[in-house]
Amino acid sequence: MDGELVTIPEVLLAIEIGYRHFDTAKLYLTEEQLGEAIDEALSRGFIKSRDELFITSKLWYNDAHAELILPALKRSLRDLQLEYLYLYLIHWPVSSRSGTYEFPINKEDFLHMNFKSVWEAMQECQDLGLTKSIGVSNFSCKKLSDILAFAKIPPAVNQLEINPLWQQKKLREFRKANGILLTAYAPLGVKGTLWGSNRVIENEVLKGIATTKGKSVAQSFNNGRMTENLKIFNWTLSEEESTMISETPQSRGCRGEDYISEKGPIKTIEELWDGEI
Repeated sequence: MDGELVTIPEVLLAIEIGYRHFDTAKLYLTEEQLGEAIDEALSRGFIKSRDELFITSKLWYNDAHAELILPALKRSLRDLQLEYLYLYLIHWPVSSRSGTYEFPINKEDFLHMNFKSVWEAMQECQDLGLTKSIGVSNFSCKKLSDILAFAKIPPAVNQLEINPLWQQKKLREFRKANGILLTAYAPLGVKGTLWGSNRVIENEVLKGIATTKGKSVAQSFNNGRMTENLKIFNWTLSEEESTMISETPQSRGCRGEDYISEKGPIKTIEELWDGEI
């Protein structure tokens, strides 16, 4: 949920027609809007309890310091008008000087993330009941392994760019071996964002399969489209179609250049993704 792309009426419509998972973050500037929409949905009877909604939010890197994480989560809960999250994620594997909220961030403000102390603070958030689960986003296999080496509570989820043009095959195998769930962002390429494109929805293989199935590859906040997007359980891919998708040429859409700095702890794309590019 991007603050420039979503409004309270659109969230209300989504809840009314059956959407139950909402993904937000401090960076997106949508936590307050989502909180207001949830409160209004309760008033209108679209839901009977906040517990019916699975809300995910994320720790931004200016708060990615052990002593700042619990206060950051409490602020998110206040803005969302919730007592707890279902899932709280570390947004990116990098920290910055506290108080630096702008994006893109000043390259001189990047700091090394102390995975151990940060993860211990995330575990405390779960122990206190302020989030049901904790996880990460944009972490490579190596960075996940670093956390698993000392974690008392392993990451429940790694949220990543996953779509037919970037299938994350190595990480998918890693998660199977370590019991970590994957959730996808940019499944359709997020055209209209700073880094997104229409490369997924305009892929000829996918367009051909969609036409065959009578489906659309588009996404929008239009009532009809939002309803259509929920109709995903009444069809399957054939073996031939699955093979066609699996053989699609691969390239990462979100490379993460904004988190690279010659003056910071991560100096190259290769370092950020540990070669998984």
